[in-house]
Amino acid sequence: MYLYHFGIRELPFTLTPNTQYFFGLPSHQEALQVLMTALKTGEGFIKVTGEVGTGKTLICRKILNELPDHFVSAYIPNPYLSPAELRRSVAAELGVELTENSDQQEFTQRIQQRLIDIHQQQRSVVLMIDEAQALPIESIESLRLMTNLETESRKLLQVVLFGQPELDDKLGLPELRQLKQRITFSYSLKLMDSDQVYQYVQHRLRVSGYSGGELFNRQCAALLFKASKGTPRIVNVLCHKALMLSYGKGHRQVSIEDIRAAIADTEAAYSVDRSFTGGQHWVWWGLALVACLTLTLAIYYAPWNAK
Repeated sequence: MYLYHFGIRELPFTLTPNTQYFFGLPSHQEALQVLMTALKTGEGFIKVTGEVGTGKTLICRKILNELPDHFVSAYIPNPYLSPAELRRSVAAELGVELTENSDQQEFTQRIQQRLIDIHQQQRSVVLMIDEAQALPIESIESLRLMTNLETESRKLLQVVLFGQPELDDKLGLPELRQLKQRITFSYSLKLMDSDQVYQYVQHRLRVSGYSGGELFNRQCAALLFKASKGTPRIVNVLCHKALMLSYGKGHRQVSIEDIRAAIADTEAAYSVDRSFTGGQHWVWWGLALVACLTLTLAIYYAPWNAK
């Protein structure tokens, strides 16, 4: 594709949540700090929400990779599970064997014994659930019952929920008020601003091995921001398509027109007015205004206007 043309080692704008490309946006760093603080203090429920494509899964994987050694982690990426399926998934993650027809009582006994064994090793268990807005209400209640397992001083199981804003709507239901009251730490991810989009794009190019001149200038970044509203996933899609277009033309730098074509070809992108030129239009208007004022003054003070 365009790797050799631009001197890039690997595709810089894939949609896979690769922690090697973690940029450390202020919002992401704050979320990680909240998570680590909550986990270290032994809180039962922690919640991180964000719009589609804002990097929730990336943060989830980042925290899993960086958990201190005394944590035992369990990860459920697809939580659209019945209560029984959820229990089996949690048991499998923690190495607990259940009989074929095990019920809630058997699960509770076996999982509690496993958690107690881990606790006696001076370790803590954290369960991370991605796309938690997909959890059925009955499964969320089953999850709450799991966190009832505790010693006199500490929860035996901590749960981190990563989800879209719909998760907040679901937790606002009257039947889930008990679980909502147990969420002691929460964080909502923010979108990037225009400057952060520029820095984000440059960062991913550097990580991918690019070392040449500026591929995406600030005008391109401004247009990317306008079309993505600062959503990392949409920025990735647009940058990938723009690089393909630039490569097809044999160019060494992405142009505004490449970005516009990528926007037109991407359903998730927001439409951008043709008059928007990536932040430069105000400069030309300003120059035009200065020119008009200069001409007006020149005419006014011309010799034939002198009294």
